[in-house]
This record gives sequence, C-alpha cells and structure tokens, in this order.
Amino acid sequence: MVSSFLITLREGLETSLIISILLTYLTKTARRSQSGAVWAGTGAAIAVCLVVGTAVFVVVDGLNGNVEYAVEGGIALVATVVLTHMVFWMRTHARSLGAELRTKVGARPEHHVLAVIAFVAVLREGLETVLFLLSASTETPSGTAVVVGGLAGLALSVVIGVAVYRGGTRFNLRTFFSVTAVLLLLFAAGLAGKTVHELRVLVGWESGWLVSPVWTIESGIWAEGTVYDFARGLFGWHRSPEYLRVIAYVAYLIPVIVLYRRGASRFEVRKEAVQVA
Repeated sequence: MVSSFLITLREGLETSLIISILLTYLTKTARRSQSGAVWAGTGAAIAVCLVVGTAVFVVVDGLNGNVEYAVEGGIALVATVVLTHMVFWMRTHARSLGAELRTKVGARPEHHVLAVIAFVAVLREGLETVLFLLSASTETPSGTAVVVGGLAGLALSVVIGVAVYRGGTRFNLRTFFSVTAVLLLLFAAGLAGKTVHELRVLVGWESGWLVSPVWTIESGIWAEGTVYDFARGLFGWHRSPEYLRVIAYVAYLIPVIVLYRRGASRFEVRKEAVQVA
C-alpha cells in the first residue's frame, strides 16, 4: 500500500504541475478560453491509461508457471530501468520544465496542439504509473491495498497540485522530489532484487551458495504482518532472500544513490520549475 501511495503521489504531482503550468500560461497570455483543449487532452490520456492498465492487470493476473516468472521478472526489470531514468530525468529537467512547456504552447497556439501536448505529457506519466503499480502489486499479498494506496496518493497529489497552483512557492517541491526520489530508488532496488530472483527461478537455478538464503526469519514482525508487508512493498525486504537477490539489491542501490546525491549537489532547481503562478 505504501509503495503504491508513493508512486501515485509522485507521478500524480508531476502530472498536476504540468497541467498547472499549461493552464497558468494560457491565463497569463489571455488565452484562457483554450483551457478546454488542455482538459480534453488530459481526459483522453487518463482514459487510455485506465484501459491499458486494466487490460495488463487482467492478463498478468491469469498467468502461472514459467510464463508468470518470465513476465514478472521482465516487468520488474523494465520498471527498475524506467523508474531510475524517471528520477534522474526529473532532477535534471525540473528547472526547465516550465520554460519548455511554455515554449511549446507559445509556438503552436492551436487548440489541437494544446490537446496533444497535454495528452502526451499526461499519457507518459500515466503509463509509467501503470508499470510501477503493476510491479508493486507483485510485491504485496493484497491487491486491494495497492488500489487503496494508489487512490490515496493520487488524491493527495491533486490537493498538493492545487495548493502549488494557487500558492506558488509556499510548498517546497525541491525537498518533496528529493525525498521521494530516494524512497523510489529504494523501491527500485527491491525490484532489481526481484528481477534476478524471478529469472533465477525461471531458468531452474536451484543449487549453489548464491541461491541459499542469507537469513531466514520464521516469525515476528519481520516475517509476517503489516510491518513485513510495508518493508517488502517499499524496500524489497524478504524474510528469506537468497544471496543473489541481496547482491543485486546492493549492487544497484549503492552506485545509483551515490550518483543521484552527487548529481543533486550540482543542480539547483530554479523557481520556474515550481512556480506555476
């Protein structure tokens, strides 16, 4: 539930900021009448994401055996790569996102162009959300928890988006994105570990010290229950992980966190990335 909440909160806020930037620019350039095109593009993108997301969840839910291992391993791998790219991309481009969108809108003011800009921007965030939620659902025993967490995160992202739209810099987006970036990279590390685990099972690798458990916890809060589900869903914790899984987790997390923190110290997020008013 926590992982899906974090995913939709982050992705939903990015989408809210994009829409806010477009609407604010139209208002400031006396073209508020064209805002309907932005909402049309946004609505169309949401509809496509809902259809695609539902179809993918239905298909994946019906898989079993080696096909299930292959698909879940592939989804975890793709989600790890996309999630990592998204976090680094947002850090690098946050300072120029508003300017880029305003340039696109200013250069091509027609209604259909506005709809396409909104559609593409929201569709990208939406499909990323579908992929990440699909990965999160394979790490939690309750599909209901994923849905509830996702809806809660989406609702909060809308509230924050409206607050930023109306209040400008009163909400520290830089801190928000920095904190959620680290949490999402921890989630991605768990997906990296899951990837090698699923592919290891797929090829039938069942012998050797690499597939023996690093530790085994049979009871307590770290073996079952709410705390276990929380740590498993968000951080990739497992009560009996093999060495291969732990090695993949560490091999991904350490260099990526170092690169992210080193890069973050060189980039200052300009006000235009967070001001939409």
